[in-house]
Amino acid sequence: MFDIGNINWEGLLISSGITILKIIGIFIAFAIAKAIGNKIIDRAFTKLKEKEDITKGRALTLQRLAENIFSYTLIFILVATLFSIFGLSVASLIAGAGIVGLAIGFGAQGLVSDVVTGFFLLLEKQIDVNDYVTIGGIDGIVESVGLRTTQIRSFDGTLNFIPNRDITSVSNHSRGNMRALVDIGIAYDENIDQAIAVIQAACDRVASENPVITDGPNVIGVQSLGASDVVLRVIAKTENGEQWAVERELRKVIKAALDANGIEIPFPHQVTIHKSGEGPEKSFG
Repeated sequence: MFDIGNINWEGLLISSGITILKIIGIFIAFAIAKAIGNKIIDRAFTKLKEKEDITKGRALTLQRLAENIFSYTLIFILVATLFSIFGLSVASLIAGAGIVGLAIGFGAQGLVSDVVTGFFLLLEKQIDVNDYVTIGGIDGIVESVGLRTTQIRSFDGTLNFIPNRDITSVSNHSRGNMRALVDIGIAYDENIDQAIAVIQAACDRVASENPVITDGPNVIGVQSLGASDVVLRVIAKTENGEQWAVERELRKVIKAALDANGIEIPFPHQVTIHKSGEGPEKSFG
């Protein structure tokens, strides 16, 4: 036993070693508990997804929220356990946190607002995971709805973290059938009734081959008179998220049908004047 300057170095080393081992053990237990807890949550919500009375998006939303709450709970238990190892009172920690919370109450208003807004977003089922939404000028797919933030993945791949308190309005594009809209221009010299018949026949072929189309496509008639074309509008209803693919397919098939029937899709014409020594030369294109 070493006893230098009335300090029991051997006992201090042993005590420090035991404390370090306890801390390591706590972190290992934390990692194991988190892995097991997440696996249990995943299995529970996998069974929930199989039920017909809940959508897959809703189940994913609740699963992410449950994982979020579970993580916060584990972190609190970890911190409380570490405090107890160092001989600090958890009760005094909570009391101190309450005093500090009162002192910075105004600063914590944002956090409280985040949690309250997130709660109502979930309670009112305004958005779910995998929904296509517009929030605060950001378009994208919902990846997570948490207690503090909502994560929106833009179509260019950007992941946007939006504080829940900033969500003042939500446009959810994934509730009910979506609309596919295509405008096709034909030349003023073409027969409009013939063009409508050709386009409608092409739309009928697309509808018979594409199961994601729930209604239409139908040519609703002349939408506008452009500078060089008569614009015909086609509208269809599709399953959620399929409207863009249907629009692309309709444009392709309609273009081919109009070409096959000799119906012109016009393009803007320009007139240029070239001046020469003998006078102006005009060209049309």
